[in-house]
Amino acid sequence: MRKEAFGTSRAPLTPALKVGSTVYVSGQVPVDEHGRVAGTDIGSQTLQVLRNLEQALNAAGATRDDVVKTLVILGDVRRDFAGMNAVYAEFFAEPRPTRSTIGAELAIDVLVEIEAVAIIGAGG
Repeated sequence: MRKEAFGTSRAPLTPALKVGSTVYVSGQVPVDEHGRVAGTDIGSQTLQVLRNLEQALNAAGATRDDVVKTLVILGDVRRDFAGMNAVYAEFFAEPRPTRSTIGAELAIDVLVEIEAVAIIGAGG
């Protein structure tokens, strides 16, 4: 199987890679179409991240319903978990993807980053 790349980045990474029917989406941050950080609170930043994630998925032929696994990275887990979780729960329908959530210092000054793995057709 060959890799198909989708999207561009200033960083040395590919935003989305499709291998067969599996799509791997690099960690998305809350940056809008103008390159600005969207929002200052965890809810608005999580929503922007999920929108960016959906755009990357769509570019590769997948949908949010095809997502089977996510990794959520929070700059401050104790402070921001509940706010992120509320937006995340609204975004993904049942059965929701498997998920790991960790806290880490993020490379840019944002509150959340999310990466995903999707299998095209998994959503039905």
